[in-house]
Amino acid sequence: MARAHYVMIGGFLGAGKTTAMLKLGQHVVAGERRVGLITNDQSSGLADTRVLGAAGFRVEEITGGCFCCRFGSLTEAAARLTENAAPEVFLAEPVGSCTDLKATVSYPLRRMYGDDYRVAPFSVMVDPARALRVLGVEDGRRFSAKVHYVYEKQLEEADFIVINKIDTVSAERVATLRAALEARYPRARIFEVSARTGRGLSAWFDTVLAMSDEGRSDLDIDYDDYAEGEALLGWLNCTARLEGEPFDGNAWLKNLASSIQTRLAESAIEIAHLKMTLTSPEAPDELAALNLARTDALPDASYRLQAPIGEGELIVNLRAEADPALLRDVVTASINQRPTDTAPRATIEHLEHFRRGRPVPTHRLALG
Repeated sequence: MARAHYVMIGGFLGAGKTTAMLKLGQHVVAGERRVGLITNDQSSGLADTRVLGAAGFRVEEITGGCFCCRFGSLTEAAARLTENAAPEVFLAEPVGSCTDLKATVSYPLRRMYGDDYRVAPFSVMVDPARALRVLGVEDGRRFSAKVHYVYEKQLEEADFIVINKIDTVSAERVATLRAALEARYPRARIFEVSARTGRGLSAWFDTVLAMSDEGRSDLDIDYDDYAEGEALLGWLNCTARLEGEPFDGNAWLKNLASSIQTRLAESAIEIAHLKMTLTSPEAPDELAALNLARTDALPDASYRLQAPIGEGELIVNLRAEADPALLRDVVTASINQRPTDTAPRATIEHLEHFRRGRPVPTHRLALG
């Protein structure tokens, strides 16, 4: 039996990985090949899984740790997909705060499961507005130095750096970012795309699917600095039930994002990524989905409900450089606010807020 192609798409929180995964999955299916997707997070209740599942894909969700620290869960998820759908291409999205994935995931897959998988070069996506600030090209809200350390290590290990969201910034800013990336990371091949509009995707997808990872020297990384950078990020996953008179779910979701954004801005908190979905049994084939990639960014509504709903399930995934308890207070206050008597009532059914512990990879093998 032919080896399945394993494609991992990394990048910092808010870079647009899930939208790219969805488009790549559609690209694979259009080429008459079967595909399976694997999502990853530190906790359960993922907006990403909801979005990808709603698009009709077979999805396995790995929670409780990143691919590198849950390598066995990754291979088990692939085995389940193989049994249920026999994918010819696996698409995997690691946690957006992880790095050192070539040494801890790609190489172990090649070395230990080379008869089963052909591993693609590692792509790392960037949000151009965020990248221009991290690289010091433009001013604006920034994370602390240890968080930037993680971001920059992600870029350092990339085979392909993918500048996403080129539809949201000027061509001049894209060119400036490309020049800065080429100067700092000369080994990487750079692509310019918009996962939202589809611009530039075919060239990247065709290259990824045609090539195999050939490996290189280990990433020079200090795991103490890496762990400190990740520990500065607060994580919150929340699921809530909404009930009431029929209401506009799209507007409600936008107002919720605005409330969270405003409250965090007042505390000078930088958002890494806010992702929310709203589904309803009254519209089983639809969902509303909204993303916010920076505290000073505009919310991006990628999916919309077509009619008012009387009940729904809300999923909120928030990552920010902040005390998790503050994130809890902000999110719960925002969800529970009722500006009018006719606004839907919210019942929070699940909420986790935490900092990630030190990453302890299952395997970290020298690439040679």
